[in-house]
Amino acid sequence: MHGGGGVSSAAVRTRTALRSRRSLLPLRRLAVLLACTALTAACGSSTHSSSGSTTSTSTPAAQSATTQTGVATAPTTIEGSEIQALPPVSAPTGPPPTPAHAATVDRAFLQTVFNDAQRMWSHDFAAAGIAYVPAQLVLFASAVHSGCGPQQDVGPFYCPANRTVYLDLSFFDLLARQAGVGGFAQAYIVGHEIGHHLQHLLGIDVRVAAANHVDPSGENARSVRVELQADCLSGVWAHSVYRRGELTTADINDALKAAALVGDDVQRRAAGKPVDPGLFTHGSAAQRQQWLAAGFDSGKPESCDTLTSP
Repeated sequence: MHGGGGVSSAAVRTRTALRSRRSLLPLRRLAVLLACTALTAACGSSTHSSSGSTTSTSTPAAQSATTQTGVATAPTTIEGSEIQALPPVSAPTGPPPTPAHAATVDRAFLQTVFNDAQRMWSHDFAAAGIAYVPAQLVLFASAVHSGCGPQQDVGPFYCPANRTVYLDLSFFDLLARQAGVGGFAQAYIVGHEIGHHLQHLLGIDVRVAAANHVDPSGENARSVRVELQADCLSGVWAHSVYRRGELTTADINDALKAAALVGDDVQRRAAGKPVDPGLFTHGSAAQRQQWLAAGFDSGKPESCDTLTSP
């Protein structure tokens, strides 16, 4: 792990807890995107990678995803990622959550997804000999007093200070009503926020905070890698649901549409701003689809090592 240039690990952890609240997309920004009908071709993702190539596999996710190889290069490499220690997800045993195909918001479904993903990751951590501390879940609408302070119109987010996933029902309602995607798009978002919890348990967020202290100019690039890893980890969980025979191609397409909708390039284009990759903090639509598909296709957490990938 890169040192903090004299900063103590306690100070890094404190700053991480206060500043690294990970929000998928603020509610007010989602409204702008949906007004732009961001799921259409006019506001959609690029079909070309930065290297001019695309990838393809035989799985439904890879067939549906617009792929892009590589991610933004961070000047400081985050080494020693424990993500490599996690084994492929084991054979599922419990019943999977049944996606709501209609564009509705169901509290019980969100809770079921949260519980199912936590159960899978708990088993996977145990297989790696790593202690898993369960996250907590809070459902709210528009505003909430969180462990990271009062929040309003922020959309779903994870707060490392109290290891809690906060799901904004107003965000999901807007996504369902105006984007028209089904329940598995919502499940992808839940899985993404749990991905941030995994990063916290593995110390990835602390290492990233330390690297940002040493090299602030690379903070955006590292943020992109962290967000793409959370997308990929969500895909690993989705792989386990697929193996239980519960997902259709339409469900996977819904998740991929949602991943494109929250891409930085789509957001900036909808807001009438220049699409500058140097300003990205979450990754492009194509990158987010690519890494969600990578986790789904493999079912292996080691496929999600975005921090040391070139």
